[in-house]
Parts: sequence; C-alpha cells; structure tokens
Amino acid sequence: MKEMKARGWDCADVILFTGDAYVDHPSFGAAVIGRLLESRGYRVAIVPQPNWRDDLRDFKKLGRPRLFFGITGGCMDSMVCHYTANRRLRSDDAYTADALAGRRPDYAVSVYTRIVRGLWPDAPIVLGGIEASLRRFAHYDYWSDSLKPGILAECPADLLVYGLGEKPILEIAGRLARGERVGELRGLRQTARLASAEEAAEAGAASLAVSGWVGGADLDGGGGGAGGASATYVLHSFEECLADRKKFARNFRIIEQESNRMAAATLVEPVRAGGEERAVIVTPPYPAMSQAETDMSFDLPYTRLPHPRYRGKRIPAYDMIRHSITVHRGCFGGCSFCTISAHQGKFVASRSEESVLREVEKVALMPDFSGNVSDIGGPSANMYGLRGRDESVCGRCRRPSCLHPVVCPNLDTDLSRLTALYKKVLGHPKVRRAFVGSGIRYDIFLDEKGFRSKDGEEYFGQLVRHHVSGRLKVAPEHSSEEVLRHIRKPSFRQFEVFKEAFDALNEREGLRQQVIPYFISSLPYCGEKDMGALREDLKRLGYKHLEQVQDFTPTPMTLDSAIYYSGIDPYTGKPAYVARDPEEKLRQRAYFFDARVHGPAWKRPLRYAVAAGPRRSTLPLRP
Repeated sequence: MKEMKARGWDCADVILFTGDAYVDHPSFGAAVIGRLLESRGYRVAIVPQPNWRDDLRDFKKLGRPRLFFGITGGCMDSMVCHYTANRRLRSDDAYTADALAGRRPDYAVSVYTRIVRGLWPDAPIVLGGIEASLRRFAHYDYWSDSLKPGILAECPADLLVYGLGEKPILEIAGRLARGERVGELRGLRQTARLASAEEAAEAGAASLAVSGWVGGADLDGGGGGAGGASATYVLHSFEECLADRKKFARNFRIIEQESNRMAAATLVEPVRAGGEERAVIVTPPYPAMSQAETDMSFDLPYTRLPHPRYRGKRIPAYDMIRHSITVHRGCFGGCSFCTISAHQGKFVASRSEESVLREVEKVALMPDFSGNVSDIGGPSANMYGLRGRDESVCGRCRRPSCLHPVVCPNLDTDLSRLTALYKKVLGHPKVRRAFVGSGIRYDIFLDEKGFRSKDGEEYFGQLVRHHVSGRLKVAPEHSSEEVLRHIRKPSFRQFEVFKEAFDALNEREGLRQQVIPYFISSLPYCGEKDMGALREDLKRLGYKHLEQVQDFTPTPMTLDSAIYYSGIDPYTGKPAYVARDPEEKLRQRAYFFDARVHGPAWKRPLRYAVAAGPRRSTLPLRP
C-alpha cells in the first residue's frame, strides 16, 4: 500500500497473487507478467506468498482491482515444492526467503482462488503459471493418489491461461479494459474455461468424439488427419475416465498430440461440477513467440533483484539464477516424464544475439558480479536457434519429440549460431568465464558413430574447452533400451560415445572436468532387474558415486504419470509395468547408492510424513 500511495494510485488495474517470494527477474513468471502489463500502461500490484491462515489481510489490503485478479502457484507446482517422490514433507522451499517451508499452502492455486472469490464475488479471476497450466485437464494427482478433474471444476476462476502467458494475458487485459465482461471472453486462444453444457454442446457440434475415433498411422508421424486447425475433439468425460482408466489413457494421447501441434484442435472435456453438467473448453495455443516478441519480454526493465522487503535474506532459487542468461524457451525433446514441452511448448523461441548481449551487460553491471556468467542456457541448453527447415512439414506433424525415435530430417540442427553466441558472450570485457549450467542434449550433434556434422563437433569443442565449470550435466536417464525407447531418449551407447569424446578432449587439452549424468529410478517399464543392469553399466564406466539421481515423481500432464495411474500405455493401448509400491520404489532408488538393497533396512514399513501445525497435510498416513 505504501508503494501504491507513493505512485498516487487509488487502485490497481491488476493484482497478482503468487506462491513465490517476489523476485524482479525474467526467470520468475509473476515478474514477467507484471512488467509486461506495466509496459502497456496498466497499474500492477503483486502480493507474494499471502498468508492464508490469519484474518486474510494480505488478500484484502489492496482492495479490488479495476480489471482482474491473477493467481499463480509460482514457478513450481506447490505439491512438488512441498513433497518428495516418497511423499515426505520437504524441510525447505527454494522459492521462499531463507528457504523457509510453509509459506504457501498445498494446492496453492485452488486455496488462493477460493479466498479471493469469497472476498470479491464479482471480480474476474484469471489463473496462470505451471500449477494451473498442467492441471487444466483431468489429471492424476500423485499426492492424493486420485484422479482429479480439470482445476476449473474445483476452483472458482473465470479463465485459465496455460503455457507461457504473455500473448493471452495482454489480450485479456485489453478486452476487459475496453469494457467487455469476463464471461464474454470466449474463443481466446491458449485459455481454458468452464462452460455450460449448452455451450459445450455448441462447441462440440460437428466435432470428432474420441470414443468414436479409430487412430491411424498419422497419429505417430506427419499427416493432417482429422484434427486440423478448425477441429474440435470432445474427450471422454471426467466421470468416464474415473470409471474406466483406458479412457483416461486415450484422452491423454489426444491431449499430448494436440499440445505439440502447430495447428492444434480445440479440446472439450465434459465434467460434472457444482451439481451441473459442464465442460472444460481448452482453445489452441498461440504460435511460438517470434524472435522480436521473445526479445521484448526479456528486455523489459527488470531490476534482476529480490524485492527490498527481503533485504538480508537468501532466496535459494534466485541465488542459482542471478548471474544466468536464458537464451531460448521451449523444448522439442518430448521426454515422457517431463512437463517442459507441455507448458513451454515443443517449438523453440530464441532470442536475438543483441538481446542476449544486452542482458550480459546488465549482469556485468551487478555489484556482486565477479566475472562468471553461471549459465547460458534454457530448458535444454543447446536448442538455441533450432527449428524446422520447412515449417509446412512441422505444421502437419504430431510427433511429441523431434529427436526420437530418430532425429527428424526436417530439423535444422546447425549449432554454429550457438557457438558464435558463446564466443560473443566470452568477448565481453567484464566476462571472464561463461558456463553452461543447464543440461544439454547430446543426441542433437552426436550418434553412435560419432559427430553428426562439422558444426556439431565445433560446438562440442567450444563447449568443453571454455564453458564447463568443471562438471557438465547430461541426462541419459537410464541404460535399459526398453526404458529409453519409452521415455524418448537415445540409446545408452550414445552416452558412452559422448563420454568417450568428452574424456578424450579433456586429456588432449590437459583439463580436469567431469560429465555428471542424471538418472531416474522407477520409470515405467523399469524393474529391479533393469536397475541392477544400470548399476553394472555405471560401474563399467567408472561411476562409483552418483550425485544427480531421483526417484520418478508422477506430475500432472506427463505421459508417465498417465501410465502410472492407468497402467496402460496410451500409445499402444497395452498394459505397461510401473513400480507403484513405495517399498519397490525405494528398492529401485537404492541401486544408485548401495548394493545391499534386499537387506533389513528395506523391509521397514514406510510412513508418509504429515506436517504439524496449521500446515497439516491431507495425505493419508499409510504403510
């Protein structure tokens, strides 16, 4: 309120509630949306981590906005933020000052929205961010071990913006500012809303119902098929999915394929909400942002600092990225356990060299900058500037991955632009070192025979000689060929070829650097035999102690979470093995650390943690 009064505002146009501490940096979604709206003349107020357990003063103090409330859970799903893969309560929160846990509720988006709706019944509410985005359809919720409907069926918001929200949020703000009512904002791209049965029937007229659709070869490759730009798919209802897990699996296949298309269909998912027959209508996304649009977002006047209210406190997530540079968004890897393409999109949006170098200059001017840029990266660090050679081919494609089962022949994998960008960043007079801290995809430039092209070999040389901080992250994930085929990753032999090339170059150059591989246990199709084989493969390669490992956590809107819930592979319709028993998950994970996985320590009953006090978990206490 002090800041609003200092600016002479009687009210804000938009008020944003976020589950994170507020950091004015392009890696934090609330900052991006706030700065973007501000750049168009809107008055924006941001309330970080409002207290939901007291008299709700944080929700009341700024009053009602002129246009709408925006609500986000933050940079992570609040449940991933709170709980481990074994559903144990985490002791810290990287997006909170001093890493204090308990500053946001479980299912933060729903909790915040219900409070705002209770206080301001007639105010428009727009949801955004990863928690809302990935829960827009019926989804499996690992933490309650249940199938939940799309979040709008349980959360009294008017609209949901999914994915990267710059384009839709500007259209929403503009139309509301011109006097339109939020209920009139139909057909907005890249949004979801809860519609009446009548409106859903109208939207689904002449549509293609999933239940009557017989999939053809075009599902797995190119071909327009029936789901063209003007198509509408009526999915199985939430209640049907609840009664028949095969229908949930079938829904997921359509959702994933349409989420990865240039010309996607509108998706209608019937659901019973509030005692009435309703439907969630999800419109197609906007095209990937152009270079100019991406530059505009990153060039907004961020301070790149936490809000002054946090002076003297550490925000771990900020410490990690304060001297980093994001050069692109989106990922065409399509990993079956990952949500990046479901949220940021399959098509990469890259910045211009000029925009990146402007940000390097801002980082170099920071008082605590010591000359080291911590990361020149993105979701996958070496996808900068890569796209389809012929976009008309991309427009017909439904493949979730451009790299699997083979690298798409239409994909331009020329890494010379990224190599040139690395050199220019290093050429800045105040930059001593510029590291690549994000993981890279080695299958872009290398196969089982070696380097796929001269530009790939040059990129590899530049990367290893000048941009490794001593440890380079890569993610082979597993060594089992069956598991790797399923998760859309290259063969383990490719990782071995990569490591051989890395070690050979380090020996020639007199460098002492390591490849740090990342592995996941309990993935679909993975049994204890596969974990035992992985352990032997790692011993053969000289890895005695692994650092980057995790147990698979089913998160909403991934292929592997759909398999975990349904037991069915949506792409084959056949049963798929997945470790669901908590004891087995622990045994699989133990192969990373201890050969004695069948000893007494692994026969103790597992108990899920329950938080004490006002943050008490709703998770069941069970063996």
